[in-house]
Amino acid sequence: MTKQEILLEKKRVITVQGRDKAGRPIVRIVGKNFPARELGGGGHAEAALKGYVRRRVTPAIGDAEFVVVYMHSGVDRRENFPGVGAVRTAYESMPAAVRERLHAVYFLHPGLQSRLFFSTLGRFLFSSGLYGKLRYVSRLEYLWAHVRKGELDVPEAVRRHDDELEQRPLMDYGIEASERCGVFDAASMDTTASLHSLRCAS
Repeated sequence: MTKQEILLEKKRVITVQGRDKAGRPIVRIVGKNFPARELGGGGHAEAALKGYVRRRVTPAIGDAEFVVVYMHSGVDRRENFPGVGAVRTAYESMPAAVRERLHAVYFLHPGLQSRLFFSTLGRFLFSSGLYGKLRYVSRLEYLWAHVRKGELDVPEAVRRHDDELEQRPLMDYGIEASERCGVFDAASMDTTASLHSLRCAS
């Protein structure tokens, strides 16, 4: 692997662990762990994602149908978000037979801005096959309806954010601001401009 791919492995950004309730292997992606700043620009993040998916993720999945659990908690576009283009390229770099075996993508803690972004632009940025498999999951308790709870490692930062949402449910609708205002959801946009989270509009 390249140095960039080794960094992804060290940060445990993408791991294959556990199974859902139908026995499908789970590809866990922790957005907060992605070292976008360390990888730098110039297409390094995109190349690292493509290489890591090809060398590590695809062989681990094998010939099985699988699901993806993407944890968006703590993502900041300036620190740890590779950009929508890099994510799309990494997905499209997988063999067609592997993409067809993707059953669902569970998007944990999407936030209002992410929902708006994907509902308006998702159909144009991603293939219909991927877009149609996207499932928003606002709380961990809803994720356990699909995934075996004891088999998926949930980082402490994700658990803390889930607890915060339980205590302040209006954050789901952008009415109440998080203590980290503008951080959790601003990363949804792949843009050169700095975007302020809708949660901070008030």
